[in-house]
Amino acid sequence: MADQIQPKIGKIVVDRELCIGAATCIAVAPGVFELDAENKAIVLDPHAQDDATVRAAAEACPVLAISLLDEQGNKMFPK
Repeated sequence: MADQIQPKIGKIVVDRELCIGAATCIAVAPGVFELDAENKAIVLDPHAQDDATVRAAAEACPVLAISLLDEQGNKMFPK
């Protein structure tokens, strides 16, 4: 499966209702995410890390509050 080419991430969406401020996304992809004044994750710079790192950050979220969309707007994660 590592040989399979993943579509490029076009958009990162954080569901603020789901986000619990665990900050695992920040630990995995610093520069991409940060916590705002409400202790919710926000996207700071979607290009601060490579796609594999951003995907790992989304997968690390304990409540799956981070959705990844491809360049055509199709949901890549979570499925």
